[in-house]
Amino acid sequence: MRVLYVTSEAMPFAYSGGLAEVAGCLPYALRQRLVTCRVVMPLYEGIPQELKDSMKFIVSLSVPVAWRRQYCGVFEARYRGIDYYFIDNQYYFKRKGYYGHYDDAERFAFFSRAVLEMLPYVDFKPDIIHANDWQTALVPVYYHLFYSKNEWFYGTKTVFTIHNIQYQGKYGMELVEEVLGIPEEEKGLVEFDGSINLLKGAIETANIVTTSSQTYAEELRDPWFSFGLDSIIRDRWSKIRGILNGLDTAAYNPETDMMTYAQYGDDSFIKGKADNKRELQRRLFLPERKDVPMIGMVSSMITPKGMDILRDILEELLQYADVQFVILGSGDWEYEEYFRQMQEKYRDKFVACFGFIPELARKIYAASDIFLVPSKLAPGSTAQMVALRYGAIPIVRETGALRDTVSDSADGYGNGFVFQAYNGRELLNTIYRALGGYSHREGWWILVRRAMNCDNSWKKRAKQYHNLYKELQGGES
Repeated sequence: MRVLYVTSEAMPFAYSGGLAEVAGCLPYALRQRLVTCRVVMPLYEGIPQELKDSMKFIVSLSVPVAWRRQYCGVFEARYRGIDYYFIDNQYYFKRKGYYGHYDDAERFAFFSRAVLEMLPYVDFKPDIIHANDWQTALVPVYYHLFYSKNEWFYGTKTVFTIHNIQYQGKYGMELVEEVLGIPEEEKGLVEFDGSINLLKGAIETANIVTTSSQTYAEELRDPWFSFGLDSIIRDRWSKIRGILNGLDTAAYNPETDMMTYAQYGDDSFIKGKADNKRELQRRLFLPERKDVPMIGMVSSMITPKGMDILRDILEELLQYADVQFVILGSGDWEYEEYFRQMQEKYRDKFVACFGFIPELARKIYAASDIFLVPSKLAPGSTAQMVALRYGAIPIVRETGALRDTVSDSADGYGNGFVFQAYNGRELLNTIYRALGGYSHREGWWILVRRAMNCDNSWKKRAKQYHNLYKELQGGES
């Protein structure tokens, strides 16, 4: 089976969020299942030079963008045994940053059309073309309109993954013919609520649409979660699937992670976590207390991540509970300022670190006893998976990927603590439940070992995607 994985970013070449991690891991995991998976993405200016130096030029071609044609260069590189194609056009991609430009609709329309145009030139005929998020949503649309009846593409099927439905690629209808090149009579494919909606177009035209967790797929039928597209999801429900994102268990491995202070496995985690806690306390000027429960959090400081309900209860927690709380992240000024105030007021209990600091994030996971993920929405969250891997027991709200990976330990079988209602009181009560569990140390160690042995690997997810691809191909492998 041959798969072309289409993405606007992929590690290690370009990274801005979770999509890059998925695109960097899933193709590799599919390769372990003997699937020939190649990746295609834009050749951004910001790709590190040492990675650009490994690329070789393959071919140039002319790509239609509505009524005009644009130059497209195709470069190739190999990373971890995976072939990557890079679409080059300096006018569109020689810029600072990946997204947020005034002409993003045209930039990614070009990219989507170039992906399909290049395939005969590179002599790679995929059985499956798998596109991701609004930036590549036009791939299944263009395939449906212009390529599906082309003999060269015979048998090719399309899969589209929604990682976060909040970002839909909405534009004015005047772009339909002038920029997107979609015929007037076909504009209904991308028209929704009086405007262009690229995500809607992908849902309409892809053979299968996946989301980043089973629960998230169900949630998208609800207007509260779907940002207006619930009617489209319900209408196309027969083609919707939910497959969890996985975790790169080689990169996130407490036994080999050199970014932590001390490495440990499920047979040495008691000492390992104690050593990590002590060193993190020293670094952050917290009192060196071996037995105090440490609550960790690594998150964007924005409302969808639960910062509003955390703010509602944080001071009460710090006043009355014997804890240490460490948070790392950045985001909205109002939350950052609030955390600065709490740090000044409760210096022996609370530390806020601002920015994106990967090595400190790993140290927080390794040192924490409890890890907080109180998100309002969690389409494909992996923070709780990392926490489980490092033996930091997660407290999560029952939504999206959080619901699919964390179950409440009250039954003696779960791997964390879960609350349902999105409010501060529910969150605080759940934190107190976790602190009560921590006080019973023998039972807590059993819970930690259970958490560390959870299987959230990409190997497991790749099997699900492979089965999905085979289903589209009528059972062929």
